[in-house]
Amino acid sequence: MPIQLDDAHETSLKLFVVLSKAYKAITEQAVKDAKQYGLSPSEFMILEVLYAKGKIPLQQIGEKILITSSSITYNIDKLEKKDLLRRVPSNEDRRVIYAEITDAGNELFNRIFPEHAAKIHSLMKAVTQEEQQVAIELIKKLGKGVLEG
Repeated sequence: MPIQLDDAHETSLKLFVVLSKAYKAITEQAVKDAKQYGLSPSEFMILEVLYAKGKIPLQQIGEKILITSSSITYNIDKLEKKDLLRRVPSNEDRRVIYAEITDAGNELFNRIFPEHAAKIHSLMKAVTQEEQQVAIELIKKLGKGVLEG
């Protein structure tokens, strides 16, 4: 006989399932969009961070896009071979290496980012901009609550 849960537990489980399904659906479309430009999702995210933020220490890239350091190195190598980014040693600390987007990387992102932004915008069209703002605040609150324990 299945365990009976109270309404609060049922609602929490439902929220988890709904968030998971929405994340999966959106991510699949975003990945498909990145791949049409010849980039893996990780490569796209790394370039996006560098495009927006400029030169960043390699160690900080993983924190910004939530991928492992071994995956970062692999993807940095691939992007460097494509001449979309370069490694730049720090003048202040020999242990620090920066990643910096190249002119070719900037040209690529100048061309593809508006299309990508439009695609992401179209994925969110089921909810109004006001509802998106509410969702942002609620999901942030949820994430902070989980981190705080």
